[in-house]
Amino acid sequence: MGKHFVLIHGAWHTGETWSGVIKALASSGHTAEAPTMPGHGPGDDRRNITLADYGRRVAEVVNRRPGKVVLVGHSSGGIMLQAATPLAAEKIERLIFLNAFIMPDGTAQLDLVPPDVARMMRQVAAADPEHCIPPDENFVRHVLVAGDPKSDQDRLLTCLVPQPVALLDTKVSTAGFNALAIPKTVVFCRDDTSLPPGAYLGLAQNLGRFDLIEIPGGHETFLFQPEVVAEALIKAVS
Repeated sequence: MGKHFVLIHGAWHTGETWSGVIKALASSGHTAEAPTMPGHGPGDDRRNITLADYGRRVAEVVNRRPGKVVLVGHSSGGIMLQAATPLAAEKIERLIFLNAFIMPDGTAQLDLVPPDVARMMRQVAAADPEHCIPPDENFVRHVLVAGDPKSDQDRLLTCLVPQPVALLDTKVSTAGFNALAIPKTVVFCRDDTSLPPGAYLGLAQNLGRFDLIEIPGGHETFLFQPEVVAEALIKAVS
């Protein structure tokens, strides 16, 4: 019997970026959905988005399903899973973190970047009427998908939206999440250059016990090679 996957995008992304993975999962007999988070959709009011808004939105999607789901978070989506899981724990069969930020208690994502970069991002958000950080083309091309074909870089840039700063700059409380005994899997794209070597697997240690699946590819493999990521997700629940 097929599983139902709820796929959570990360910062600057939308649910549409999961469309290839959804198609690949369907071809293997599974179902999936990828909601776009508050402040990431066309016409959304981004001015007062909070980390709690992200968590509630994920939990709403999970709780409305008739059965259990497999909840997947990519990149900053890992933080959303930490916020949402205590609100929907009974409906979650397994948590999967795809090259995800998994924060220790009392830490924000911006705490992990160089202080001058964090300061610059906070200044950009403070100057923006909606308290957002726009996509940075230089970062996308030379850090996030460095080495990927220009056509793929161009495609990614068309998918990105301004990011409400609260997701990146709110310190995460993990007590409720850490108390849960839901099985966890880390899917690691081993060619990811968006963080220093070892950083993503280092963050995964905050989960405690987890299964590990390594696959080739970089940070945006789920967008550029969705079949590879779908295969890993299916393996995680097999």
